Amino acid sequence: MSTRQPNSRFCFVCGVKNPVGLKMVFEQTGPGEVSAVITVPEHFEGYPGVVHGGITAAMLDEAACRVYMNEDPPRFLFTARLEIRYRKNVPTQTPLRLVGKALKDRGRTVTAHSALYLEDGTLLAEGEALMVDVPEEMSRDADLDAVGWRVYSDEELASATSKQS
Repeated sequence: MSTRQPNSRFCFVCGVKNPVGLKMVFEQTGPGEVSAVITVPEHFEGYPGVVHGGITAAMLDEAACRVYMNEDPPRFLFTARLEIRYRKNVPTQTPLRLVGKALKDRGRTVTAHSALYLEDGTLLAEGEALMVDVPEEMSRDADLDAVGWRVYSDEELASATSKQS
């Protein structure tokens, strides 16, 4: 059974009110595992019909970080290193599945693997990230309500997406 993770208001990847963002919704699909489904619009292409590599990197980075966010309070991380292997062109206007999996938690640092697939399971890109905890003084003082960090209903997500068009 999966559980929807919170979104923010303006994050490029998950911000529900970011007019130029991806508005991705992530699900906790198991211990140390998250996934999301997205069809990337053509305005994120780098070459006709192909998602820009930086957009692919942003999606892989977000999935890696979100593997460790399902705590209360949420655990926020900075990416220290992200190694990506682009296996095949990532198509725009095509349903894609993004999966993140925890690898190692060393206390202040963690590693995770993330991968982007076509619906048929074809691997398009994958990454391994090393992440570091956001300093305690930053996370302790964070106003999660101010950034809109919460689980949004299907209706709120649909409304945010329709206002983007």
